[in-house]
Amino acid sequence: MIYLDNAATTLHKPQCVIDAVAAAMGSMGNSARGTHNSAMKSARTVYDARCALSDLLGFSHPERLVFTANATEALNIAINGLIAPGDHVITTDLEHNSVLRPLYRLQAEQDVSLSFVPAYLYGNVDHRDFERLIKPETKAIVCTHASNLTGNLLDIRRISTVARAHGLLLIVDASQTAGCYPINMGELGIDILCFTGHKGLMGPQGTGGLCVRPGVEIRPFKVGGSGVQSYNRFQPSEMPTRLEAGTLNSHGIAGLGAAAGYIAGVGIDVVHRKEIDLAKRFYTGVSKIPGIKIYGDFSTWQRAPIVALNIGEYDSGEVSDALSQDYGIATRPGAHCAPRLHEALGTKEQGAVRFSFSCFNTETEVDEAVRAVTELSR
Repeated sequence: MIYLDNAATTLHKPQCVIDAVAAAMGSMGNSARGTHNSAMKSARTVYDARCALSDLLGFSHPERLVFTANATEALNIAINGLIAPGDHVITTDLEHNSVLRPLYRLQAEQDVSLSFVPAYLYGNVDHRDFERLIKPETKAIVCTHASNLTGNLLDIRRISTVARAHGLLLIVDASQTAGCYPINMGELGIDILCFTGHKGLMGPQGTGGLCVRPGVEIRPFKVGGSGVQSYNRFQPSEMPTRLEAGTLNSHGIAGLGAAAGYIAGVGIDVVHRKEIDLAKRFYTGVSKIPGIKIYGDFSTWQRAPIVALNIGEYDSGEVSDALSQDYGIATRPGAHCAPRLHEALGTKEQGAVRFSFSCFNTETEVDEAVRAVTELSR
């Protein structure tokens, strides 16, 4: 199988990730739940992973890196823990449902108002719209770093400048960039960075987290066991325990920590360049095919390694099925949990076929994918 669905989850993991998970399954107890050897091994592994990920993301406070099951949980923690009734939030048409649905629920249940920076030609935004949409009651800007449909990148530095000038919180969904695009949270001025472990970070499914800048206090989204302060009726206030109720996925975190170490060793710039070179090779090939419509702004390669397209008026699901059944190529069709951007692009009914690349893909695989799209378009 030629696996080109890495924006959904990376299939091919570094061997060190697999080894770390397997070793953890046979040796690690419950982190922060005891002082015997297996519990301490788990606690050290979790701490080492916090440090490795913090280094990778340009975050100098590993004690404020909170582990979650995925980016969806991280975004729910941030959004529900910071936004209050009567607040106003600015977001964009590029967002995944992991941002949209928590916001829509607050809008429906807690009188939170929303404004959307619209998507224009090629799925881009006008960054001036962020400032135009600010109201006296605006509390936060919540936005993706890169669209999971087009791969287009938002200018986070520019958005954070607006947020700081108006005293707003900036919550960034880095699901499509963490691990495969250079991020320095401190330099970019991000208050809360949410990430998942199973995409660009090349870690196991069921892992993710959020980095919370000092001075930002988030109400716990869930409360429960913590391993400390057992007689306290309330969740401990110290980070990261404040936001980590319940047993952590220490086995998955062991793999995620190994993945962060692997990326750091290879160099995130090297990973990004390899993936973008593959995406560029694919884009160059398919853009020459008559009847192909490609979505996104490819005037710049400062983007996520994603190319989404349609073949004529064919349903994207039918095209993706043909790629899988006839050519052994895995892609993602449909709406990609990005409803507003599909509406803006005019692809609500047809969807789109998304090809997304990993550093473990090869030029031969890319060329085979171009050949498949060429044949299906005839």
